[in-house]
Parts: sequence; C-alpha cells; structure tokens
Amino acid sequence: MADTRKLLVPDLGDFADVEIIEVLVAVGDTVAVEDPLITVETDKASMDIPADIAGKVISVDVAIGDKVSTGSLIAKVEASEAAPEAPVESVETTRNMSAPEIVAANDAAPSGDATYAAQLVVIGSGPGGYTAAFRAADLGLDVVLIERAPVLGGVCLNVGCIPSKALLHAAKVIDDAAAMADHGVSFGAPKIDAEKLRGWKNEVVGKLTGGLAALAKQRKVRVVNAEAKFESPNRLRLDNNETLDFKHCIIAAGSEPAMLPGLPDDPRIVDSTGALELAPLPKRLLVVGGGIIGLEMACVYSALGTDVSVVELTDSLMPGTDPDLLRPFMKIVKQRYEAIMVSTRVTGMRATTPGIEVKFEGDKAPSMGIYDRVLVAIGRRANGGTLDADKAGVTVDQHGIIAVDKQMRSNVPHIFAIGDLAGGPMLAHKATHEAKVAAEVIAGEKSYFDARAIPSVAYTDPEIAWVGLTELEARDNGIEYEKTQIPWAASGRALSLGRPEGFTKLLFDKKTGRVLGGAIVGPGAGDLISEVCLAVEMGADAADISLTIHPHPTLSETIAFAAEAMDGTLTDLYMPKKH
Repeated sequence: MADTRKLLVPDLGDFADVEIIEVLVAVGDTVAVEDPLITVETDKASMDIPADIAGKVISVDVAIGDKVSTGSLIAKVEASEAAPEAPVESVETTRNMSAPEIVAANDAAPSGDATYAAQLVVIGSGPGGYTAAFRAADLGLDVVLIERAPVLGGVCLNVGCIPSKALLHAAKVIDDAAAMADHGVSFGAPKIDAEKLRGWKNEVVGKLTGGLAALAKQRKVRVVNAEAKFESPNRLRLDNNETLDFKHCIIAAGSEPAMLPGLPDDPRIVDSTGALELAPLPKRLLVVGGGIIGLEMACVYSALGTDVSVVELTDSLMPGTDPDLLRPFMKIVKQRYEAIMVSTRVTGMRATTPGIEVKFEGDKAPSMGIYDRVLVAIGRRANGGTLDADKAGVTVDQHGIIAVDKQMRSNVPHIFAIGDLAGGPMLAHKATHEAKVAAEVIAGEKSYFDARAIPSVAYTDPEIAWVGLTELEARDNGIEYEKTQIPWAASGRALSLGRPEGFTKLLFDKKTGRVLGGAIVGPGAGDLISEVCLAVEMGADAADISLTIHPHPTLSETIAFAAEAMDGTLTDLYMPKKH
C-alpha cells in the first residue's frame, strides 16, 4: 500500500498568511528532500519552502496568490525511502570561543527553532557571493544566499563595475566621434539626454541581475532578501527578525565607499553610487580622490560636457602605479579637465546656494573653489565590522578585514570570507576565484587560492592595465629585472585607430627569463592584459610568447613584440638586444 504523506509549511516564526508567489511542483513530479515546493514572500523577504519528505507528488493543494501559514498543506506525496536530512549544527551563543570550542559547538545537536536551515549560507550576492553560492550548489550543497538589496549582484553589478562601464562606453563613443573630425569625419556636438542614458544604463544592469535570479532558481539556491548579522557561531538573525541556522558560512559582504569626515549633509555631495545617476548633469564637478574609481567617473562626466577638476592628496594620480603608465593618460586629460591638483588637501566643504564651496591646501592649488557637484572617491571600507562577527568568534580588524588562510577560512573553521573583506585588492575578479575555492573546500575538495598575479585595470581613456610585478615594487624590493617596452606608434593597428599614444611593456626575471609582470596603456588594455596574466601564472618566458603566432594587425601583437625584443628577434623596430 502506498505511503501517502503530507508536505506542510514549516515553522515561519512570527509570520502568518504569507503569500505564495510561485508554485514549483506539479502532480506527477518526483521530489527529493530539500527540493523547493513553493516560493513565498513576506514584506521583507522571499524564500523557497522545501520538501521534508521525498516522493512522487499526487496532489498540489495550493496555487499562486494563496496565503499560507505554519502547518498549511502544500501537497501530498507517495513517500519513497530517502536518507534522513542532515542535521544543522548547534547555535550555542558564545561571544569569545576558542577554535576547539567552536568546532565542538558545530558538531552539537540542532536547536530546530530557526526560520531557515541550510548546509551553507552565503552573505552577500556580489560577484564573490553569487559565484560561491552557485559553485556550492553545483557541488550538491543546500545553499541559502542572503542579499540585503531587492536584487542580486551586489555593488559591482548594480552600482559599480557594470553601470560605470556602460557610461564609460558612452563617453568613449563621444570622444571617438570628436576625434574623427581631425580625419575628415565630423558629427557635430552631441545632444545629451541624461535621463535616456541613465535608463539605458539601468537596462544593462537589469539584464544581468535578472539573469542571476534565473541562475539561482535553476540551481535551487534559496534567495533571502534581508540584512544578516551573526547571533552565534551557527546562527544568523535577519533584520526581519527571522533566523537562519547553518553548517558553513561564506561571508561575501563586500565594502562601502569611504567618506571624508565632517561633510555637510547635501545631495550635491555624492559617492560613486550617486555619481552614476547623472541627475542632473553639473556644469562643474570636483572629484576628490585621484584613484581609479574617481578617474573613471571623471572621464564620463568630462565626455558628457561637464567641467571636471580632480584633487588628490598624494603627489600622483593612481597612487602606487608606475609613473610611466600615467604619462599618456595625463597628456590627454590635462587638455580635457579644468584642473588636476595633486599634493593637495581638501580642508573643508560648505554648502552654499551657488554650489559646494571647497577649501584647498597645496602649493599649486587655489585656496577655494565652488562646484555644482562634488564626488568623494577616496577609497572603500570593508564591511567585515558590520555583521556582529564577534558573536560567531570571527576576528575582524579595525579596517573591517577578516584574515583568512589559502582555503579562505577565517579563524573559525566553518566560517569563510572572500572578496573585499578578505584583504588584498578589492576586485570582483579576485572575489570570484576566492569564491570557488571556499565553495569547493566546504564541499570536501582540496582547493586553494594560490594565484601568482591579479590584474588591475583603470577603464579610463586611455585604459591602463597591469599585472604581476611593477617597476616600483621591483625597485623597493631589490628585485633584478629586464624590461622591454613597445610604443604603439609602431603598431599598424594602433595607428589605424588613431591611438598611437599607448605602449606595452613586459618585465622579465634577469636570471630565468620568466615573465614577472607587465603593463599596457591604450584602448582595450583591460582585455589585452589577460595574456600577460596567463604568462605570469604559467611561468612563461619570452620565447613562449614570441613563438605563439599572434594575428595581424592587432594590438595583441605588441605583447609578442615585447617578448621578441627580449629574445632579440624583433624586426618591427630596431631594438638590438645587448649581450
């Protein structure tokens, strides 16, 4: 006789009459334990309700729009034999536990009173977070992905990498069109519809975030839209007062823009998120901070017709970058920008009717200026200190950074950290690789983050990209190297693009001849640098690159030329190798 069992809504805590927004099973389907049955939505979160019994669905007793509460009937199944559900570890609340104590707590019996339970919870759905969640799901883990924003993607997809690159593309089209006037093709002054441009940027973002939602659903990753904080080593409390018990956790909560202290509360003073809104386009813009984020937005606003000034505390833009990489960039922007003030301190801001009054301190800076908008882009601060991680025993430093080992483990063995708050460069492509390592380790695989080099790119005009050893680092650390540098004036492709100002350089180990690092300046540098990154990662030498046939005419040839210069086989320039 068939064993007919009921699938019921589990304990929803304080919530009742929760609306069903999606029914995920039909009569005849076979479900396993933890397969999602329905998706419900509260005023602050949406979640999948999973099956707690495996079997064949013989009736579905709910529909979209129905209201359910704890104990409501979802469906009936003909039960099949299935392995019992893996227990969720204890949620003993201890603020200052030693590592052995935390491991012991992790092996204790479950409390069973949480709103959700999962083998793995990932906090944050940026590139690191969603990559970790999806990789873990692919490896068979039951995953909950927590995101405080209404959509997935984090800072990068929503208010960072992607929208800024869309606007930078628009800026490039404007600049390229203007440059063609010198070659006999004139388009006239562009007409800027900021609202329509903003809408296109948002459409690009929407396509990507929507795609992430679909990928999460395909992988049966449960998404909870809420803000999470640790309550104990195995429990999170959400800002809607729900709780989530977990066996493992990956913290991928990213970072926030840093702001100067004591600024007036005025909408004309914005961070990078506010700058992306283009509302309205200012006549004069001051960018405080000469790093990559500030300079990328400076490129956008300049192309859209704004008079841009940049102020930087240190003696150079993009601090820490090899000076030669900046020269082609500086030659262009000095003609486009109203002012570039280095070695200059902002000593105060005051909101006035005409604009934001900014006071400066520096040898070559004006004492004061008035701007329609001020973009503060002085860096980012990791979010490690915002999660009550101490309640889980996780150590967070004063900068919000969580120290991790090569498997991305924190000092608490079952809690991992990746991305901006795990230290190192705050780059999405670093976070995605760390994410896969963490997910694979949790799934029982032997995986380590051991990248030799992480590329950096400034999507300015011209683009600037570098990877591996820089000349500044080599000189500071006494590393002997040989350098080859190919001016793009020798590249037929660069000349045909009207962009001969760039160059490609490679650094080689003086003893072994292996590629230690490299840099590229010019259009598409961010795409081209991947070949240099691969060379560093594989321990390639000059011959490995020079004997690889590169298509002609391309900008990628300049990497081959730089390797040929090291080998002494270059014919496109006269650069005899010294013996």
